[in-house]
Amino acid sequence: MIKRVFTIGYATKPIDIFIQQLKDYSVNAVADVRSVPYSKAFFDYHRENITSHLAKNGIRYVYLGDELGPRSKDDNHYNENGQVQFDKLMEAKIFKQGIERVNQGVERGFNIALMCAEKDPATCHRSLLIGYYLLRNNLTDITIDHITHDGQLETQQDLENRLTQIHQTGTDLFMDECESKKQAYESQLKKTSYIKPLD
Repeated sequence: MIKRVFTIGYATKPIDIFIQQLKDYSVNAVADVRSVPYSKAFFDYHRENITSHLAKNGIRYVYLGDELGPRSKDDNHYNENGQVQFDKLMEAKIFKQGIERVNQGVERGFNIALMCAEKDPATCHRSLLIGYYLLRNNLTDITIDHITHDGQLETQQDLENRLTQIHQTGTDLFMDECESKKQAYESQLKKTSYIKPLD
């Protein structure tokens, strides 16, 4: 049996569309991986509200933003410009505890979707941090599928291939595929990763 973890961003989706997309893939548990589980514009996705909406549809909710969110509370996880460094986050004990909680949920038979706000998974830590890590370090052979804004699926592998197109690293004849993907990934992190506001 294939073990899958989904991700989903709510962006501008009406709550009924969001829940229907979860149902389309038999998701029965949502792990909220936002560092701040509230929205300035979409109140249905406030932590308390989304918990209620999901419960009415038989879907469990768990908050994992402290473990798997992109805004670390540890100053050592930021560079001199205040931008979070995902390679350091991936080595953090709390992050690995969050990954283990996801693994345990999958092993218990839950179909889990990691939820964040961004419309495109390519600009979100759910792919650039969590999906990237799971693809390379997971011992339970889990596949990662991103539910796109229109309800289709994009695998983590396909997403990483798309990054090479976004950053045009696949056109360098002197760069092998592995190096092309690495450079595209690093460029995307510089472009999208959280930067702490100046004090």
